[in-house]
Amino acid sequence: MGRRYYCDYCDRSFQDNMHNRKKHLNGVQHHRAKKAWYDHFRDLAAILQDEQAKKPCRKFLQKGICDFGPNCRFSHMSEEDLFNLKTQVEDERQHREDSLDRRKSGRSVEDWLSRREKRRTALGSKGNLKHEEDIEEDQTESDIPQQLLSIPDLPPSLIPPPRGGWKVQVNTEWG
Repeated sequence: MGRRYYCDYCDRSFQDNMHNRKKHLNGVQHHRAKKAWYDHFRDLAAILQDEQAKKPCRKFLQKGICDFGPNCRFSHMSEEDLFNLKTQVEDERQHREDSLDRRKSGRSVEDWLSRREKRRTALGSKGNLKHEEDIEEDQTESDIPQQLLSIPDLPPSLIPPPRGGWKVQVNTEWG
């Protein structure tokens, strides 16, 4: 049967030879599918700006569906959708400004890391070879920069331990 070429953007496969691949990669459908794929990763402000520049699609407003779909040159967003997008963009901008203000007013992560390294080397040079768990228990919550705590959805390995340490049950069965 021969080798087949699969295009991730278009979700289709065809016989792989130079003519077919060149024809597909230069085709309008492939370019549209590729553009739609990369549009998923655009930031909200760019999407809002594009949607505000477009006129509303009459066919979409009347029937709720448009034959052109995402390739339509008119906007398929309602007033409510545009308002929600504006609020999301504003919230994102406010969050970015708040994090910049925190960095300027508070200590930086680099300062915190350098002080932490100095404290570790001082404890190690005194002959007090403490384990890493003991060193982390010595740190207080106020010692951890606020910008680290304000990041949403941190993986569990990056979340600082609670003040009293992790609660471990005596009868915990592992495995």
